[in-house]
Amino acid sequence: MKTKIAQTIRESIAVKEAICQDERLLHTIQQVAEVIGLSLKQGHKVLFCGNGGSAADAQHLAAEFSGRFYKDREPLYAEALHCNTSYMTAVGNDYGYEHVYARMLRGMGQAGDVLVALSTSGNSANILEAMKVARDKGMTIVTLTGATGGKMKDDSDYLINIPSTDTPRIQEAHITVGHIICEIVENNLFGE
Repeated sequence: MKTKIAQTIRESIAVKEAICQDERLLHTIQQVAEVIGLSLKQGHKVLFCGNGGSAADAQHLAAEFSGRFYKDREPLYAEALHCNTSYMTAVGNDYGYEHVYARMLRGMGQAGDVLVALSTSGNSANILEAMKVARDKGMTIVTLTGATGGKMKDDSDYLINIPSTDTPRIQEAHITVGHIICEIVENNLFGE
């Protein structure tokens, strides 16, 4: 059992090492931090979406921005779109689950806002629909996916495709990258 535990930790480390060796990916992470920071500085929103574990990650990262990360500072407007269960179940029932995020973005998304979409496969139908609305609204689209980027890569402004096909390892890296972005944004907006 200890061998399996150690092996799983090594696999997680290997994914993060692969990120460290990917100059394009490191540059994209830096760009995303700059884009999110600028959007927030201009009074816009960062809206997160995902399904299952990626929804939990979306909510976690939104809380890091809207609450605090390292600094006791002003809150930043960040929200995970799935947190209103009455809305999610009503729209899922009335219009179909593939429309839950798109419909919300039609009501609250604005040009200058950033949509951060998380999907390990990159193929989530409800996120693809949300990306269409975000594009129509003039929002910036950041996607966090697995290695291939799936269908989401085609309409992303910034694709952070973690070099793995293993869902738990991808999700662990999404949180790591999200924390890095949050730290950069916080330092850029509130000083180091």
